[in-house]
Parts: sequence; structure tokens; C-alpha cells
Amino acid sequence: MTQLTGADIPTSASDGGGPYPGPVTSITRSRTFSAPVSAVWEVLSDFGAISSWAPNVDHSCLLEHTGGVTAAGTTRRVQIGRNTLVERITEWSPPNVLAYAIEGLPRRLGGMSNRWVIATSGPATLVMLTSTVQIADNPVARAAERVVRRAMAKQSDAMLDGLAQRVESSRV
Repeated sequence: MTQLTGADIPTSASDGGGPYPGPVTSITRSRTFSAPVSAVWEVLSDFGAISSWAPNVDHSCLLEHTGGVTAAGTTRRVQIGRNTLVERITEWSPPNVLAYAIEGLPRRLGGMSNRWVIATSGPATLVMLTSTVQIADNPVARAAERVVRRAMAKQSDAMLDGLAQRVESSRV
């Protein structure tokens, strides 16, 4: 089990827009935690429990996992207000990378995914969250891209804040 340092952070598991053909928009947010990589990974790897730390998630539970093991292919149900989403792990590399596709968003958004990267940064831990959404290839969709990016940044910041609060308060 190799731990990444801030200098080793991979940008993506694949080139271009990742799993999406055509135009995409991505936004990356990061935060430094005063906790070890293992503490951050412990919270993120409890894939069905995102509602216990992400303030923008009302309910979550595992749908599918093999023999009680979380790995690529594991799915969870996430309730955000009146929206129900299914998130499927696409990349699982403990203790540094967790990526998942998000299904159930409005059709006009196309596909969406989140990718968490956790790395040692001196005595602290750097956590990066990259959200990618497929944008339709038309003028209206391209005009809406700025609004989508702002919404993605707000959601990412809320998740990073919740994760920081959970990880750092559990160390006290």
C-alpha cells in the first residue's frame, strides 16, 4: 500500500474527459487536513455512510457490494433533497484514490463523476476533489457551463468542509 505525496498526485485515471465522450467541464477543490491519510481514507472508504459527514446529503446507503468488500463496482444510493442518485465506484486505490460515477441527474447535465485524491503533504494530508460533468455540445449548454461549475464548486466545498469536520473532530 503506497501513500502518495502532494507531488505524486495523479490528475486522472484516463486522458481527456475521462469516461465521457465530447465536451466536459471539471472543477477541482482541495483542502489540507491536520489528520493522517489513514484517518481521511477511513471516512471516505465507508462508502455507504456519506450522509454521516456530508452536510448536503440527507440519506445514503449501500446498494451493491461484493461479500462486504468495498471496491470498483460498489454502488450507493444518495438522497439530496428530493433527488435520488446512484453512485458507482469506478476507481478504488486505497488509501489514495476513490472515484465514482453519479447517475440520476437531470438529462441536460449528461454524465457526472467525482474523484477524490488523498496525499501526504508534510505533516498534514492534502485532499483534492475533482468533479467532472459532461456538457452537451450546443450553445445553450455551453452558456450554462459557468452556472454548472459554480454549483459543482459549492457542492464540493460543502463535502470537503463536512469531511474536514468529521476527520478532525474525531481526532480530538
